[in-house]
Amino acid sequence: MGKHSKYMSRLPEADGNIAWSEQDNAIWQDLVARQLKHIPGKACDEYMHGLQLLNLPHHRIPQLHEINKVLEATTGWQVAQVPCLIPFDAFFGLLANKQFPVATFIRSRDEFDYLQEPDIFHEIFGHCPLLTNPDYAHFTHQYGRLGLAASPKERVYLARLYWFTIEFGLMQSAEGLRIYGGGILSSPGETNYALSDIPERKPLLALDALRTPYRIDIMQPIYYTIRSFKELFEIADADLMAVVHQAMELGLFEPKFPPKPAA
Repeated sequence: MGKHSKYMSRLPEADGNIAWSEQDNAIWQDLVARQLKHIPGKACDEYMHGLQLLNLPHHRIPQLHEINKVLEATTGWQVAQVPCLIPFDAFFGLLANKQFPVATFIRSRDEFDYLQEPDIFHEIFGHCPLLTNPDYAHFTHQYGRLGLAASPKERVYLARLYWFTIEFGLMQSAEGLRIYGGGILSSPGETNYALSDIPERKPLLALDALRTPYRIDIMQPIYYTIRSFKELFEIADADLMAVVHQAMELGLFEPKFPPKPAA
């Protein structure tokens, strides 16, 4: 993927468990405690239900087989241990096989507040609760299948849809605006910002999301909203690649952010 990580994923030992250090577990504990203070009344009900089903330990990093037991029983999904960064072929292949990739490392204290790479806290706390939801899980599965068969250019467009749904999606629920994107739910700053009056919000149209540029290193200037996960189910079962080709013909919208500063 053209990028190297300073982190190294931990491999399971003979018993299938990863031997996390006390320091690793302490970072997990602090991350969980901090985010649990931010998400009540802000995360969507489906996420909170999934979090309850997973029953994540607060004082240690969960083992992947603990997550798999719950996901298998609810939607037939699993999580899969991967290196810190994986090629797009591997990423889409895992999703197509109902396996969600989890890089088995946790951020350092130096990057406690912000980390560009998805660590185990982001993947498990941010994403796994909603993999217990059938409609969300179906969308993710279909997305993987499409991405696996897509060309490199088509994948670039598909990545934008993933970004504005799975990572940074919002929901207009009966109780008000709620969060379902894992990139928001694993970040206290983004959790508060996404529901503030600062960013722009629009109802999700797949064509629009596919054409919207984004940057990973800033707060999002725009979010797309759904009314329920049925919308994601319907997008997954529509002819999404025809919409991708339409987006490719139309081109990208003007970015709503300044260019990234030169390194």
